[in-house]
Amino acid sequence: MKIGVNLPNYGPEASPDNLAEWACRIEKAGYHYVMLSDHVALTPEVHNLFPAPFYDPLTALAYLAAATDRIGLGTTVAILPYRHPVHTARVVANIDRFSNGRMTFGAAAGWAAREFAVLGVPYRKRGAISDEYLAAMKACWADEVASFDGEHVSFRQVHTGPLPVQRPGPPVWIGGHSYGALRRAVRHGDAWHPTSVSGDWLLGIGLPSLQQVAENEQMPVPALAPRIKLRLTERPLSTARVLGEGTLAQIRDDLELLAEAGAHSVILDPTYPGEHRAHGRTDQDIEVLEMFVNEVFDVATGDLL
Repeated sequence: MKIGVNLPNYGPEASPDNLAEWACRIEKAGYHYVMLSDHVALTPEVHNLFPAPFYDPLTALAYLAAATDRIGLGTTVAILPYRHPVHTARVVANIDRFSNGRMTFGAAAGWAAREFAVLGVPYRKRGAISDEYLAAMKACWADEVASFDGEHVSFRQVHTGPLPVQRPGPPVWIGGHSYGALRRAVRHGDAWHPTSVSGDWLLGIGLPSLQQVAENEQMPVPALAPRIKLRLTERPLSTARVLGEGTLAQIRDDLELLAEAGAHSVILDPTYPGEHRAHGRTDQDIEVLEMFVNEVFDVATGDLL
């Protein structure tokens, strides 16, 4: 099982130097991924949760590709309807080239209705648009000259080079918990990427639903690659907690649960929407993450300590 970190690319402490420091220290600690979240238009409901400045994840990942050597790079998650799929496919392929094949494309349909309105994208059609855009992106990654015909995007004989290093394209992790998201993960994803869920929900509802959707679609069940919180507490939390919150022992149990459920990767998320990231918070988070790999998880072997 691989392990990564969701870096906060927003808020008062966000800066190019800060993002590079995060990525380099996380890489030095042995983690397998650094991943960034996505917003384009910081409308009030978005800004309340993810305050400016907000660094675009794809631009920032291109920057981090040069600042790092081996760690995987990715989005958790890019909002598919916000950008034209030909453009997104090209940028993702470029980052995969810059990083020599280290890019993972985490994606979802989005939730912020007013952000969709600013961008002129129909919110109620976001699921259908997302499905089509993913198919169009994969067409661009597959061939030097691509064509695609759909309801929301069509193009003919587009030269797509440079193609990504990873063939037939970077891994695609699909976020979201709805039926549509699960179906998207089955049809288009290499992995399902649920976020901030409880162990009971994942084992009792999420994974069985994913398996049922795969059976209905007559397709393989995608791999599991969740993003969980990382919030250490001195005392154990109740059973209603989400995965990744609690004492070291509870979080170790969570990782064991995920390993037994077949997770091939887990992304740790030290961010909390709406929380003010005051000066010094970055160092505190990185120190916890460095301690984590010394006391809980062996990144070299993928085993719990």
